[in-house]
Amino acid sequence: MIKREAIFPADRHALYEAHGYSAAIRSGDLLFVSGQVGSQQDGSPEPDYSQQVDRAFQNLKTVLAAAGATLDDIVDVTSFHTDPEKQFELFMVVKNRHFNTKPYPNWTAIGVSWLAGFDFEIKVIARIPAA
Repeated sequence: MIKREAIFPADRHALYEAHGYSAAIRSGDLLFVSGQVGSQQDGSPEPDYSQQVDRAFQNLKTVLAAAGATLDDIVDVTSFHTDPEKQFELFMVVKNRHFNTKPYPNWTAIGVSWLAGFDFEIKVIARIPAA
């Protein structure tokens, strides 16, 4: 049986402790990353939408790096949006800066009504490269 291993970035933000969850779980060569939001160091939302999305991607990269992975190792993405119709154009600009290499991962975008004060969240599954 493969044991799960909690992964945290070196510079953990306050939300992990406040809400009692791991940044990611490694199981074998798979990494299941919890939803990353555009939180500032104290756990509060970045007020500007574009910056909030960018910060969520930066937080995601930090968690991936803690497990020895990068955006290129992601195989599946789920993103959550509080107002997709209004946010989509700005979201795509930021997304395309971070995911600019083909082949792109699978992606499912979901409109939601609440994200604990945030407007965007992204969770992924990645395959950790062999050392």
